[in-house]
Amino acid sequence: MTEIRISERQPRLDPRPVAHRVGLVALSTDHTSEVDYARMLCPAGIGVYVNRIPFANPVTPETLRAMEGDLAEGAALILPGEDLDAVIYGCTSASVCIGDAAVRAQVALGKPGCPVVTPISGTLAGLRAMGARRISVLTPYTVETSRPMAAMFEAEGIAIDRFTCLNMEDDREMARIAPDDLVTLASDAAFAGSDALFVSCTAVRAAGVIDRIEAAAGLPALSSNYAAAWQVARLCGVTGPLAAGHLMTLAALP
Repeated sequence: MTEIRISERQPRLDPRPVAHRVGLVALSTDHTSEVDYARMLCPAGIGVYVNRIPFANPVTPETLRAMEGDLAEGAALILPGEDLDAVIYGCTSASVCIGDAAVRAQVALGKPGCPVVTPISGTLAGLRAMGARRISVLTPYTVETSRPMAAMFEAEGIAIDRFTCLNMEDDREMARIAPDDLVTLASDAAFAGSDALFVSCTAVRAAGVIDRIEAAAGLPALSSNYAAAWQVARLCGVTGPLAAGHLMTLAALP
């Protein structure tokens, strides 16, 4: 039988494997968020640690609100007992339908004292940083699911020049929108007099083509994952650009 030695020399332990670490509460059906955040955050020394919670299509206000009860446990199971620099909740439309304050409160139950970032909090912070008061919006959702978002922006004092939806109901199909088509659709959705263009939904692959969207639309642009990544990075003290696009050139949170 092979003898197995116990080393007399024990390794030194670093406080944490990476400089910063953030949690991501993702939907069970999500194809896009992990890829987007890994691409933007990990090269900046921000580790992304993911847990998924149940979600059942179609995307409607009712199915989105049904996730509220899973948020606390979903956050608590990300590196239990260890501190995070922030927790991201990975659903834009649910942040609106549940209510951004309610989402943050539920996530905070799972990770007390940890900053909570949502696509909506990132977008609103990004719009303020950009000085945008009038926007155009593109969502993949139905009219029914888009209406609460329009109302949310208006309640925040942000005027909507043009709001376009794609009338889709399945977030797995939203994730399959071809990036080239997304650029064209976003350009068509942009109103020339707007201060910025927002492309909603953590499922759509807009973060990787924001620079192309800006060039085609002639407006500064931001998307759900792009804006949340920007806010998370600034909370971690990372001030450099994580990707192309105007928002990433802005170093500080408003």
